[in-house]
Amino acid sequence: MNRRIFLNDTTLRDGEQAPGVAFTKAEKLELARSLAAAGVQEVEIGTPIMGTDEIEAIRAVVDQRLPVRLTAWCRMTVQDVDAAIESGITAFNLSLPASEIQLKARLGLDKCKALETIEHVVGRAAASGLFVAVGCEDASRADRDHLARVIETAARAGASRVRLADTVGVLDPFSTFELVAHLAAHAPLDLEFHAHNDLGLATANTLAAVRAGARHASVTVLGLGERAGNAALEEVAAAMIVIDGVDTGIDMTALPDLAAQVERAARRTTAASKPVVGADVFTHESGIHVAGMLKDSRAYQGLDPALVGRCRRVVIGKHSGATAIAHVLSESGRDLDPDLAAAMVARVRRKAAEVKSTIAPIQLVELYDRLCSETAGRGLAFQ
Repeated sequence: MNRRIFLNDTTLRDGEQAPGVAFTKAEKLELARSLAAAGVQEVEIGTPIMGTDEIEAIRAVVDQRLPVRLTAWCRMTVQDVDAAIESGITAFNLSLPASEIQLKARLGLDKCKALETIEHVVGRAAASGLFVAVGCEDASRADRDHLARVIETAARAGASRVRLADTVGVLDPFSTFELVAHLAAHAPLDLEFHAHNDLGLATANTLAAVRAGARHASVTVLGLGERAGNAALEEVAAAMIVIDGVDTGIDMTALPDLAAQVERAARRTTAASKPVVGADVFTHESGIHVAGMLKDSRAYQGLDPALVGRCRRVVIGKHSGATAIAHVLSESGRDLDPDLAAAMVARVRRKAAEVKSTIAPIQLVELYDRLCSETAGRGLAFQ
């Protein structure tokens, strides 16, 4: 892939639309700074039409003069554009439903009226020298010919980009590729893809969209967002490097701390198994896996933990074998006696099943010392 790919983060807008999430102004400022420091080049920071408090928070972020493009999400209305201008923002995502379902249900518009609205509102915003991206809500369920006309109309009116949103998360990677490839073949401007994760396919769909010709991918930290969330920044960035060999400009080592920061601000707990940034994704217990990895770290690890500034970790539990136990004991200054290996594995498995957890190194040493003591005691008894 020889195109530059841009990850546009919308944690502060779509991420905040997750149920119960509300960032304070201070949190928005801190998160915006961290996103910029991590190498994100575009950050969608809010929805100005929400009112005075939102405008003040957006203006505070704008006043930081961060080295990123800051955008606001707006409906395709003059009223929303005016509110965004009041916030000090100079780049907009002007959004309008693309599917007949949403056009009729939300706005009572037909497709012709929608195109007229785009031409009028985008034209007005672009004429003021503002950066305009047009958002096609529910593009995944829209008529393709209408989408093509939306793209043409947006370009003619002065837009610089069109966002294709899988608003209700019904695409799969195959249909995503087909849709984006069809539109990208003749699009006169850049396309962006905005995925939702209702079927657990947001990251996969985003990668498919990029391969099909989209140059921009809309993401959020931890995949935070409405319902099941969005495509996760950390997952897309890591997959682009590991699978496609594409550097998106993101400082991968900054992602664990960034994820923790969002987790705190959103007051949400991240699953230990969360790809890339979860606490346990570089942690290994299985005896077969650990034995292989101690010989070659690539044996059971496709993503190098060093890429995101982390280390591989071996823990002891019900599925550990003698090799793993010997490895962890050696780190605590104990050498596993080969004659005691089988008995030690049995004790470890019983203990792990009893506590339904892993066994900490200090507990492992205690188990081993007790086994050694009991064995030595039995030896003396026979003398």
